[in-house]
Amino acid sequence: MKTKKNNIFSSLRGFLMLWGSQSVSSLGTAMTEYALVVWSYAETGSASSVTLLTLSTFVPTILFRFLAGAIADRWDKKSIMLLADFVAACGTVLVLVLYMNGTLRTGHLYTINVLLSLMNAFQVPASYVATSLLVPKEHYTRTGGLQTASGALISILAPALGSVLLAFGGLTAVLAVDLLTFAVAFGTLVFIPIPKPDLPEEAAKEPFLQNCLSGLKYLKEHAGLLRLIVYIAVVNLLAKLGSDGLMSAFVLARTGGSETTLGLVQSSVAIGLILGGSFIAAQKKPAEDSVRAVIHSCLFIFLTGMGLALGRGPVVWCLFAALTYAFAAVMNAHWGNVMRTAVPLHLHGRVFSARDTLQNCLIPLGLYLGGVLADHVFEPLMQTPSPVKNVLAPVFGSGAGAGIAVQFFLVSLIGLILSLLCKGWIHSETVIPPQDSAK
Repeated sequence: MKTKKNNIFSSLRGFLMLWGSQSVSSLGTAMTEYALVVWSYAETGSASSVTLLTLSTFVPTILFRFLAGAIADRWDKKSIMLLADFVAACGTVLVLVLYMNGTLRTGHLYTINVLLSLMNAFQVPASYVATSLLVPKEHYTRTGGLQTASGALISILAPALGSVLLAFGGLTAVLAVDLLTFAVAFGTLVFIPIPKPDLPEEAAKEPFLQNCLSGLKYLKEHAGLLRLIVYIAVVNLLAKLGSDGLMSAFVLARTGGSETTLGLVQSSVAIGLILGGSFIAAQKKPAEDSVRAVIHSCLFIFLTGMGLALGRGPVVWCLFAALTYAFAAVMNAHWGNVMRTAVPLHLHGRVFSARDTLQNCLIPLGLYLGGVLADHVFEPLMQTPSPVKNVLAPVFGSGAGAGIAVQFFLVSLIGLILSLLCKGWIHSETVIPPQDSAK
């Protein structure tokens, strides 16, 4: 048993070094993002300043994803990640210098965030490909679980540690710790040997613009994989229409604005992600059918979402929130395994970027429609006397938040039906044909 564990550790040593050091750096980055939101709101007193910070971080990543995916496939992965890390660190240094000189303004943060988002557009696909190169095929799902668990742990630790550093050392301390974590990640990455994949001769000669779009071309030629991506895109849309987009509004409405209860539910979300990711990481071998595992996980996500909608009280909300996101972590790990197994290694960066763009393109629509439906359809429905309210009130209640609960339930029911239909629509052999296996 000890020898087997040692063999697993040996085969994953490069990945574990990369994952560990990048997780440390991500924690530093998350603390800085949290601290800058606090600083920006304190300086301006404006919620729109916080929204613009988020927008400036999000948009460039989406706009440059296809270009970044092509570069990640053609260029040296380590060099891309080192350059992206270095430029990001320079952005943090610039914020620190401006702050210490008393000249930092929110406008500076928007500009710097655009730069950091641009670097992230290149960092993420390069890191994705590097992971594919470092991890044996049989450990794809396990490493996906580790990444999900660490991401959830960072989401818990960053606000807590960021608050402590702000209290005792101010923004200067947070930025200094971020730079220290960058140094750890950068120094570790220098010494990680990342294999160079064989690039087919026709791909090397392909014009760069055509190369950028080859991820979309690959998906068009592989209908099974494209169907699965479309399914996940709709799942993401439904999630934003439901609990993933409106959890805060639901809990605050149900409790009369209790921030303590909201904090408990949000902590349960992170705990669920950690438990789900840890469960997958502990599995000795991947699921025999990862495609079915993705769909089945989504089935359970929507089932637990219905439980969340029907639940009354913080204990039930915390339980179903943890279960929902535990299944989400399991789904993400299997989804990563499907992508890495179905797509040839030399196309990972481009297809990953195409997938990421397609599956996330409906999220803004879901966030917008979710709020509109809650405010103008479902909440008024459950506040106004009517035959429909009389039928629904015994199940969902009639106070504030009851309409959002109805919305959660309907969205989850639609997702459940969709997932059952997709079990017959999406077949594993059309998603991962043997001849297209990455390794």
